[in-house]
Amino acid sequence: MRYTKNEINNMETIQIARVTEDEIYSLQDIGCRTFYETFSDTNTEENMQQYLQESFEVSKLLAELRNVNSRFYFAKFDGYIIGYLKLNTADAQTESAMPDALEIERIYVAKEFHGKKVGQLLYDKAIEVAQELGQKSIWLGVWEENARAIQFYKKNGFIEFDRHIFRMGDDEQTDLMMKKVLD
Repeated sequence: MRYTKNEINNMETIQIARVTEDEIYSLQDIGCRTFYETFSDTNTEENMQQYLQESFEVSKLLAELRNVNSRFYFAKFDGYIIGYLKLNTADAQTESAMPDALEIERIYVAKEFHGKKVGQLLYDKAIEVAQELGQKSIWLGVWEENARAIQFYKKNGFIEFDRHIFRMGDDEQTDLMMKKVLD
């Protein structure tokens, strides 16, 4: 569903809701769509397709959704899914050295909703969950060339503490690992 700029600017309610197993195909759709929108301009089509097929395969997503240490949330506007969030704790984290932390593994928003505070609402949900779980910090990995996301996280108090490699098909890319200590 496409919205005019006026409709988007007049958004009154965006709902953040936990994803259920019945919504697995919607999760696959928003995951593929937003990842492609975000990174297709800076990666080969072959690498994009390989990543999308491997990372958003339904059985893989179901296993992640069923993992008690992972949580997915949708951002919905007018009944449509416009973004999503994936959080990990304990052994579900992509890095094992963070026992008292919550990982934001994914936070993506449909392109037409960029700049409309949807990402901030999803981020706020991550902070809420971290606090509910008694986590001491929150962390994430963000591609070093994703200036928009890096700026967003810095604005929210994250600092870089390390780097790791992210594989996009046959391309090794460097992610900045960023962390925020919670009060």
